[in-house]
Amino acid sequence: MLKVGVLGAGHLGKIHLRLLNESDKYDLIGFYDPDEINAQKVAQEFGYTYFENMNLLMDSVDVVDIVTPTLSHFDCAKKAIEKGKHIFIEKPITNTLKEAEILLELVSKHGIKGQVGHVERFNPAFSSVKDKIETPMFIETHRLAEFNPRGTDVPVVLDLMIHDIDVILSVVNSPVKQINASGVSVVSSSPDIANARIEFENGCVANLTSSRISLKNMRKSRFFQKDAYISVDFLEKKVEVVKMKDAPENPGDFDMILQNAEGIRKQIYFENPEIEANNAILDELETFADAINNNTTPIVSLEQGTNALRVALQIIESFKQ
Repeated sequence: MLKVGVLGAGHLGKIHLRLLNESDKYDLIGFYDPDEINAQKVAQEFGYTYFENMNLLMDSVDVVDIVTPTLSHFDCAKKAIEKGKHIFIEKPITNTLKEAEILLELVSKHGIKGQVGHVERFNPAFSSVKDKIETPMFIETHRLAEFNPRGTDVPVVLDLMIHDIDVILSVVNSPVKQINASGVSVVSSSPDIANARIEFENGCVANLTSSRISLKNMRKSRFFQKDAYISVDFLEKKVEVVKMKDAPENPGDFDMILQNAEGIRKQIYFENPEIEANNAILDELETFADAINNNTTPIVSLEQGTNALRVALQIIESFKQ
């Protein structure tokens, strides 16, 4: 069991604390939170050990789980890495690209592992079809959320859209060629609604829409590729897989057959991948433990977290143009 300490005991920090406490891959040593009143309350309510000194907590563990506001990610991670501790860091990896690049240099220098909390990679709906997504050429995503004052200190791109950016980068094996985007501030000082069009060098186009002032929640992505359409509902944890193959010589009465202008006939059929229920946050934390113990690359590496941040910041920069 890896000794772990959590930095930050806010909404998400408390979830991490509970799951790490339940996990048989970690030994939860304690947590640190700069808000002493909140920290004492969490310690009394749940029985976790509260460390009044962040350095003391870091010295007592193998893994530091950083669930603090984005602005403090870099300082917390740098301190942990320099102490030789593995780091799990919530998304976005850091506040600036320069900070993320410094962390990449530091983990390489100190020979430790890091993972970024892009939790949608562990969503059971996405997990059930990710191997079926092969060279998509058009992707459309909608991530809409009802208004919540928590998180409005950052643009909607870093708050919501970055989830879809990370998922898209994980399935499109091509460099980004061009980005066009627009964002609108409605209730916050930073954009609350954003749309981005990402063009990749291999010809793939991704169209992303995010809003945090919608009347209903939605988290859907659609992937179009040669002879296949794949829809992933991250919220409802459902998938649709529609495929095409050459039509048989003598189709059955219930076979769905399409014929194009050139006379080419295709049969449409549906696949229903099995979706295994899971706790995505627990999965991302436990697969990180596996990566440390087996000396393998974490599923969402710091490099991938940096790439997602790079694209997100390019989108925000595109607003200004």
